[in-house]
Amino acid sequence: MRKFLVILDDSRECLNAMRYAAMRAAKTGGGVQILSIIPPDEFNHWIGVGTIMREEARERIRAHYEVFAKWMRDRQGIDPELVIREGEALPQLLAQVKEDPEIGVLILGASAEKGGPGPLVQHMSRMAGTLPIPFTVVPGELSKEQLESIA
Repeated sequence: MRKFLVILDDSRECLNAMRYAAMRAAKTGGGVQILSIIPPDEFNHWIGVGTIMREEARERIRAHYEVFAKWMRDRQGIDPELVIREGEALPQLLAQVKEDPEIGVLILGASAEKGGPGPLVQHMSRMAGTLPIPFTVVPGELSKEQLESIA
């Protein structure tokens, strides 16, 4: 089964990327894999504190994931898969794509803020010609109705 890979983070544009991935998967008979990456700099503390912080981060991710997963199940009939990785975002994203041959498309949300579309969108755009899969950039400012019409 072809999977749509989407990134779960705290950005506003994440919501549109999630919606689009679920709608595309539902319409094409695919699945959704949700990837959340815990940055390494969150745990530069003593070993015991770092372990506790890492587990708290995983719990926050699971809670955030459940909100999206419930919507995907209820509205789109999609049961997404959660993957949590630790490290720098770009290498972890590329490793996930390489390790899971069922991933067929990467879906990224683009910020409409003045600072640009976001670091992952910028990095992936520069690498577009050498990526093993296509990626779709979903504007963060699209309405739910606009997403439905293009998905």
